Amino acid sequence: MPTPHSAWPWPAFIAHRGGGRFAPENTLAAMRTGAAAGFGMVEFDAKLSSDGMPFLLHDDTVDRTSDGHGLASALDWRALGGLDFGSWHGPDFAGEPAPSLLSVARYTRAHGIHSNVEIKPTTGHETETGVAVARAVAYLWSGAGLPPLLSSFSESALEAARTAVPELPRALLIEGPVPADWRARQQGLGCIGLNIDTLHADEATVRDILDQGATLAVWTVNTPDRARELLSWGCHAVFTDELHQVRADAPGLAR
Repeated sequence: MPTPHSAWPWPAFIAHRGGGRFAPENTLAAMRTGAAAGFGMVEFDAKLSSDGMPFLLHDDTVDRTSDGHGLASALDWRALGGLDFGSWHGPDFAGEPAPSLLSVARYTRAHGIHSNVEIKPTTGHETETGVAVARAVAYLWSGAGLPPLLSSFSESALEAARTAVPELPRALLIEGPVPADWRARQQGLGCIGLNIDTLHADEATVRDILDQGATLAVWTVNTPDRARELLSWGCHAVFTDELHQVRADAPGLAR
């Protein structure tokens, strides 16, 4: 099980993009799915509309997860509100809208669910997105007993978030193998630790990160055996799409 860490007060099991593979990602339906599966923490992606509204979406474009087309950064909030972000996943989710960060904050706070807000800027909008999302998170979660964790692959976005709201905890997301200079980059950004890909989370890498005092969460972990292995090495949390198998009360994973 995860080693206690003063900088990781969040749950050890995190529902990836809200509802894993069981709901359209980054929607309120996904958040409800994660909550129904018993998850105390969800991860989701936040970016900006053309008129500066923080909302949930993973890709630069709306093409994959909606019935619309084009760059998210070129669409205003009214236009985004007219798109269907649920039908691609199945008819039960037809008409599901893209949620604002405000609506997700209200839902998760009302249900006592913690959040990992990934700052996911449309390419070319890293700094403005980092600032806007950090400020929105600080406002929307004001007074919460435990603030969300901000994370990003974009170091520019993380630096902007730190400048805007330095007190919010942040983690550096790593694409691919963990680089040799990870510690300098993590500390330079004032991040508490790393979120890394399970494909590159071997025991030596995990123990190196933990031995140097950083937090470590691993994505995307979709089998109980792999989750058990990572947690036994000391990883603080795992992100999963398999909400029914990789969860806090699953056999062999119950804490």
